[in-house]
Amino acid sequence: MQVGSDEYQELRDAVRALCAEFPAEYHRRIDAERGYPEAFVDALTKAGWLAALIPEEYGGSGLGLTEASIVMEEINRSGGNSGACHGQMYNMGTLLRHGSAEQKARYLPKIASGELRLQSMGVTEPTTGTDTTKIKTTAVRQGDRYVVNGQKVWISRVQHSELMILLARTTPLAEVKKKSEGMSIFLVDLRDAIGNGMTVRPIENMVNHETNEIFFDNLEIPAENLIGEEGRGFRYILDGLNAERTLIAAECIGDGYWFIDKVVPYVKERTVFGRPIGQNQGVQFPIAESYIEIEAANLMRFEACRLFDANQPCGAQANMAKYLAAKASWEAANACLQFHGGFGFAHEYDVERKFRETRLYQVAPISTNLILSYVAEHILGLPRSF
Repeated sequence: MQVGSDEYQELRDAVRALCAEFPAEYHRRIDAERGYPEAFVDALTKAGWLAALIPEEYGGSGLGLTEASIVMEEINRSGGNSGACHGQMYNMGTLLRHGSAEQKARYLPKIASGELRLQSMGVTEPTTGTDTTKIKTTAVRQGDRYVVNGQKVWISRVQHSELMILLARTTPLAEVKKKSEGMSIFLVDLRDAIGNGMTVRPIENMVNHETNEIFFDNLEIPAENLIGEEGRGFRYILDGLNAERTLIAAECIGDGYWFIDKVVPYVKERTVFGRPIGQNQGVQFPIAESYIEIEAANLMRFEACRLFDANQPCGAQANMAKYLAAKASWEAANACLQFHGGFGFAHEYDVERKFRETRLYQVAPISTNLILSYVAEHILGLPRSF
C-alpha cells in the first residue's frame, strides 16, 4: 500500500533498510527480556537518523520535522518501537532554541554523534500530572549552584541517558503574578546526579518501556546548567510540545500501517467455513475504516510538519494529528487482534506486542481528553473547563 509522498521515498527506503537488519525476532526478544534495544538505537545513531533535527553546524543532519517524522514512522512500521529513542530526537530542541551559544557548542555535537544521550525530560509529578504549573519540585539558588528537592514520575529512558532536561520551580507559586511563571529549565548530568542527591526507581509497566520515578534530595546543579532565563521554563517546555506530538503522531501512523499490513494478508488466507474471512464485510469494514482514518491522520501529520518547518503556529494541527493518529492506530490494532483470533495473543505473531505499544498513545504524552479540551477552548472558543 502506498504511504506518504514519493518525494520522501529515498528517505523511507534508507530507514527501512536499516530496520530490516533488526527483524521481528529481535524486537520480540527484547520485549520478552524487558530489555532495551541497545544495538538498534546504536545503529540509528550511527546512521545519523536521531540527529535529524540538529543543525549541520553542530554535526546533525539539519532536516525538518517532516523528514524526522518519516524516520519515526518507518521505525514503527518496520515493527520497532520509537519510544526507545525518540527522546534523543526532540528533547534537545529546548537546548537548541533556548540554550546559550556556549551550551549549544558544548553539548549538541556530542548529542548528534550519540556520545551523549539526551533522552529524558523531567516534568511530570505524582500529584500534578498534566497540571504542570502546580509542580512542587523546587530549585533554590545558592551561590553558583541550584539545590533541587522534589519528585518526578513517568520519566522515560533515564537509565539510557547521560543528560536530562528538568523543569523545577525557582519562584514559589504564591509569589508569581501568573501561575506559568517562576519555573526554570536545567540540564542535568545524570552521571553526576544519580547517587548524589538523585534516586531512580524503575516502574514496571504494561509496555516494555523504560520509565521511572525520580527523587531529588538536595541535588546540586551548577548554575551554568540553567537553560535560558530563570523563571521562563514553562514557555520553553511548551515550545517543544508541538514537535513531540507531531512525531508521536507519525509513530502511531507507522503502527497503524503495520497493523494493516499484518491483518490484510492474514484475512485473505485464513479460511473458515470454506471461504477466506476477508470476504466477509464484518471483517472488511473495520479494516477499511481503520485504513481510511490512518490516511486522514497522515495528512494532518504532514500539515503539522509543514507549518512547524515554516515556523508558523501549528499547535492545533499538532494536537489534532496526535489525536487522529493515536485513535486510528488503536482501532487498527483492535481489528488486527480481533481477526487474528487466538493467534493475535501469541507472541510469535507480534500483534499483542504492538497492540500494547500503540495503546500507550491514548494516554501519553498527552491524553485524548486533554486534546479535546484544547480544541474546545483554543479553537472553538468554548469556556475553559478546568
